[in-house]
Amino acid sequence: MSGYTTREVSDLIGLKPDQVRHYVRRSLIEPARGPRGEFRFDFQDVVLLRTVKGLLEANVPSRRAFRLLVKLQKELSSARSLAAVRIFADGNTVVVREDNTMWDAESGQVRMDFEVQALPKSVASLANRNLIVAREVGAYDSDEWYNLGLDLEEMEPERAPEAYARAIELNPRNADAHVNLGRLMQLHGNIKQAKRHYEHALSVVPNHQLALYNLGTVFDELNEMEAAADFYRRAPAVPDAHFNLSRISELRGDELSARRHMRDYRRLLDVE
Repeated sequence: MSGYTTREVSDLIGLKPDQVRHYVRRSLIEPARGPRGEFRFDFQDVVLLRTVKGLLEANVPSRRAFRLLVKLQKELSSARSLAAVRIFADGNTVVVREDNTMWDAESGQVRMDFEVQALPKSVASLANRNLIVAREVGAYDSDEWYNLGLDLEEMEPERAPEAYARAIELNPRNADAHVNLGRLMQLHGNIKQAKRHYEHALSVVPNHQLALYNLGTVFDELNEMEAAADFYRRAPAVPDAHFNLSRISELRGDELSARRHMRDYRRLLDVE
């Protein structure tokens, strides 16, 4: 899978992973999605986030910076040769320069001067760094260990359970870490431990959709279809829950329910 993970972008430009995700939620950037739904950032995303970092370091108020960056993003969208772009402060004006063309991004008291040309070299070297050792040194809280687990699933999947377990150790109420650790255990055939983690997640967040769905898959694997269907029905936001309910309904001869759940499955996929 091409592109860079949230953690890689964080390490490269110096924004915290939560800050990176914040700008995704606000639609400043729209990264691609990997096979597990994780963000995958391209070079232009990295450039724009590096701009974010520069503005924050220049003490630009976050709301004002966001408005500036939305406009700047539109300007950069036509600048496909990003290595030729330079973004800098000229007095109180943020200036974008491409070849011999220069334009104002927005007026403001900005003091930054960085070149996009430096990014390709940094991105290339990132692939050769031992990120794992660096991440494990220092004080990570539960959420940071959980985020590291997400990244490890991409880079060193065999070490992801360790990160999720550490997240749970620091905060036993980290429901998402329980769900992800349970899923990895289930993939390796440890159904009993997987079920325990899903149940822990539901004790914290009773309507946790993925925990409910995953418990359904546990009972599905055990061929306990009534219990599986019950958990699938309690996870209506998960497309595959409807797909599995359609399958179960078809096995029972309930064609009406099978068609209804298949329609719901397709509808949710269209929304996503």
